[in-house]
Amino acid sequence: MTKRRQASGAVVLAAGLLLCAGASGCSGRGMAAEEARAADDPVHTLRQAPDALLRAGSSQARTSMEMAAGGTRVTIRGEGAYDFRTQHGQLTVILPQDPAGASGHPPIVELLAPGALYMKNRGAGVPADKWVRVATATLSDGNLVTGGATDPFAAAEVLRGTRTARYVGRTQVAGVAVRHFRGTADLVLAADGASADGRGALRAAAKGFATAEVPFDAYLDDQGRVRKLRQSYAFVNARRKGTVEVFSTTLLYAFGTKVTVTLPREKDIFTGRVAEE
Repeated sequence: MTKRRQASGAVVLAAGLLLCAGASGCSGRGMAAEEARAADDPVHTLRQAPDALLRAGSSQARTSMEMAAGGTRVTIRGEGAYDFRTQHGQLTVILPQDPAGASGHPPIVELLAPGALYMKNRGAGVPADKWVRVATATLSDGNLVTGGATDPFAAAEVLRGTRTARYVGRTQVAGVAVRHFRGTADLVLAADGASADGRGALRAAAKGFATAEVPFDAYLDDQGRVRKLRQSYAFVNARRKGTVEVFSTTLLYAFGTKVTVTLPREKDIFTGRVAEE
């Protein structure tokens, strides 16, 4: 079980705004200097983004994963919370509806942990009270797309492999002022700079995808924290003998939220074969 509580980043931001309100010129010169740094060295700024999340401690998260299947674009959505320091999180993942408008599948509960992904309501033939456990380093994509939701910290650590980037400008995400960057990351480089717990999964992804290059759009707030991250992954579809592009989007908010994750006991983990659905 993981329990962690940290002061909300919104409180810190509000305090900073109050201080600036009482000092003439605070926002002008400070903001200009910050913009100049972002424009001058966007690669360095992006590579430091995962560290800003570690300082934040935790957040709530929304995810979406889009891909084209049979000429139709489908989207899988998830929502939950994540502790960046322990790399534990919980997401409820909703599969897309069928053409008739029915979901056809109950929500999948996913527990994220270093080196492992636990899923409930996943796989035909798995009892309703059992979990499926997958070692992420054994997956060809390192679980960047397999679970239908990219692990929020793994998504951020891909930015450690940023090779090229440019500062697009300021905008807003969910009402929060952010800096928009666009660039390309390399999964091999990302794995080299990743945390010890995330290194294996990123190395697997670097080998398993059709290319180790990951185009992205990243939106960082004024504390350097990822607010929105959209990444494009390409993998080989053996059945169709072609490359499939998957777009993964991660939204982070409510920093400092309490995150409690209880991993399944061994007796609650399904040990049989999981059938394809």
